[in-house]
Amino acid sequence: MKRCLAALAVVLVLSVSPVLGAGTLVTYSVDGTEYEGYFTGPQGAPLLVLIHDWDGLTDYEVKRAEMLAERGFAVFAADLFGKGVRPTAVEDKRQHTGELYADRAKMRALLSAGLEQGIAQGGDGSRVVVFGYCFGGAAVLEMARSGAEAKGFVSFHGGLSTPDGQDYRQTKGSILVFHGTADTAITMEEFAALAVTLEQTGIAHEMISYGGAPHAFTVFGADNYREEADRQSWARFVTYLQETLQP
Repeated sequence: MKRCLAALAVVLVLSVSPVLGAGTLVTYSVDGTEYEGYFTGPQGAPLLVLIHDWDGLTDYEVKRAEMLAERGFAVFAADLFGKGVRPTAVEDKRQHTGELYADRAKMRALLSAGLEQGIAQGGDGSRVVVFGYCFGGAAVLEMARSGAEAKGFVSFHGGLSTPDGQDYRQTKGSILVFHGTADTAITMEEFAALAVTLEQTGIAHEMISYGGAPHAFTVFGADNYREEADRQSWARFVTYLQETLQP
């Protein structure tokens, strides 16, 4: 499996261009297709790999990345859709996420490429946590199941189901899940099922749900945004990073 993923995820940095703020846009190639990620933070710092939601890599991910860079982390926000692919219509979002859900090998190759790019840009590859939002949260759990070398995997209101034929036996880091109890897209039954699976597999995990919080409760300015749930989950996330990535 590792040889297969390595073959799919041949990564070449094509250009690094400055953007407003402290970070840089990074164009890279995976299996002949260009992708554009975002790197920010100090060289040699613990590396956080951020996986976007179904909008693609937007200002939201950049803002979260900069919030973490201010705390001393190196952050690479990976691109799973392709350079310039930032869908706005729901049907387009479903198309792009659906293609990756249907091709798990491609999803894993893109996730692996994101990790490689974060290291190539200067993040510490020995201290890595991967985190994501909504679709990105589901992708993070896919990466955990792949056996990726990371100390932690964090999902914010992400998909929680385990695909047929997959399990967590290869997972190397701990798992942290933030979920809204009022989420009707990802049910509490799925939340509980994942908890049982992780417990049975012996994976260190922490799973937190927030009463009254719907799906996408951390998205600033959205109808579903819940300030208190966002504040509490972010505070726990930062503490988790400090605990997990300490030298």
